Amino acid sequence: MTKFYDEYDPTFPSRLDWSSPTVLRERVRRHPEKAYLEVPWANESYTYAETLDLAERVGSGMLTAGASAGDRVLIMIPNCSAYIFAWLGSSIAGLVEVPINTAYRGAFLAHQVSTTTPSIAVISPEYVERILDVSDSFETVKHFFLVGNDDDIENALSVLHDHNKAASRWNDLLTSERIALPDVMHSDLGSIFFTSGTTGLSKGVMMPHAHMYLFADETVSLTRLTENDTYMSCGPLFHGNSQFLAAYPALIAGSRYVLQERFSASEWINQIRSCKATVTNFIGVMMDFVWQQEPKPEDSDNDLRCVFAAPTASSILEDYKQRFGIEAFVEVFGLTETCMPILTPYGIDRPAGAAGLLNKEWFDIRLVNPETDEEVEIGEVGELVVRANYPFTSCQGYFDMPEKTVEAFRNLWFHTGDGLKRDEDGWYYFVDRLKDALRRRGENISSYEVEQALSSHPLIGEVAAIGVPADQEAGEDEVMVFIVPEEGAQISPDEVWEYSQKQLPDFAIPRYIHFLQELPKTPSEKVRKIELREMGVASDTNDRGPQRRKNREK
Repeated sequence: MTKFYDEYDPTFPSRLDWSSPTVLRERVRRHPEKAYLEVPWANESYTYAETLDLAERVGSGMLTAGASAGDRVLIMIPNCSAYIFAWLGSSIAGLVEVPINTAYRGAFLAHQVSTTTPSIAVISPEYVERILDVSDSFETVKHFFLVGNDDDIENALSVLHDHNKAASRWNDLLTSERIALPDVMHSDLGSIFFTSGTTGLSKGVMMPHAHMYLFADETVSLTRLTENDTYMSCGPLFHGNSQFLAAYPALIAGSRYVLQERFSASEWINQIRSCKATVTNFIGVMMDFVWQQEPKPEDSDNDLRCVFAAPTASSILEDYKQRFGIEAFVEVFGLTETCMPILTPYGIDRPAGAAGLLNKEWFDIRLVNPETDEEVEIGEVGELVVRANYPFTSCQGYFDMPEKTVEAFRNLWFHTGDGLKRDEDGWYYFVDRLKDALRRRGENISSYEVEQALSSHPLIGEVAAIGVPADQEAGEDEVMVFIVPEEGAQISPDEVWEYSQKQLPDFAIPRYIHFLQELPKTPSEKVRKIELREMGVASDTNDRGPQRRKNREK
């Protein structure tokens, strides 16, 4: 019988200390001059003491600009040191960070901003026009702080001031005078990360500081992260995999954190080698993209010890270790709402396809019939439902969405909407998503939001979006939409794609478009997506072709 995962001992034993301000100050007390943050492409490096100093100045400046404890801080900037200081600065001031995907525009952007009503916004000049396109959603913002080069900032400031928006340079925050900062509790709300909707709009996950900490400290345990390690991440910081699964674990462990500008499959191993990374992470198809690069004799000449991959491409796992000289791959199954209740312990051989074992001290989980909530038998597929064993270590609901909160937590269990099965040895296996969401290029996509964006076109009557399998290993999707034109109207695939580029982030633009005279529906008029999935891509489906991220081959 395989032992359940029960080896996790928190780095900070008292849960009362589980907040990023407390962790940062303790790290400064222990080793103030040790390097914490390095940003190679910008030639920047910050010690733990410098990180605390700048975080306190940023937090003070936000409060001086009109924010009050508990207010939301919108962060919409690419990877850079300012992101780390905006996150830690807002936390240290008792504010709540709201990371926004930099690809968002139109309805996607408007929904997340209007839902969270931020009072401070940290943005890049390049996104100002998008903001003005949905300016009503930004009415609550008292002050904008702009991150970028001087010329772009000057132009953006002029535009914002012309629209009667209070705005300043990011550097003004970095040089703010310190003021009295509030005590931040482990139970205080620290972040609102949005996750894709199922049959509705995307939802803002309310993450207390203790929730964020547990996510990060599980990663410390999982990867065996120490003060001697260097953790490199190359995903966007508006995703948890770079913030609370990389930057925050390094902070907790006292490690050196190296932030890359973006993911590049061809440059990945060179980046690992040059920054002497011992730990890194992959999400989605990143692992497969790196594997597809031409092997080189020096691939194994690096310091990399552990890779946190979710999911792991199991068919190439052993060859991957040998090619790059990696000691261990670790994997989890978790959600933004729940931390990581299922983990693969370091160095443990696992059955092919297994996601991991239950972290039983911190979580209680069941696999249940999604219709009855009754537990299923071992070996049967059931919906994963989760309970945290300790207070404030999982989400406190969805921000300003009480009905969705009640629905997700029915019968006092959080319902993930994901289908898993368990074997007799306690290993859990992800089978399929039961909820109506899809994932493309590491991004969670709400099919509902895709449908709403496209149905606003005057020539489109009805839209149904589904995911169809992509051609990479890692269980990801391509976006496919079924469209019923308005009665008597005609619309071409090119017109749909052109409209999509104005309404949707790039990763959500459908690859496949299939026109129908009507959508299959139940007697209660719900779209039968199971029939659409069975239809899938057909000979008369319009294919835009595989859309690769610009940085894939850089």
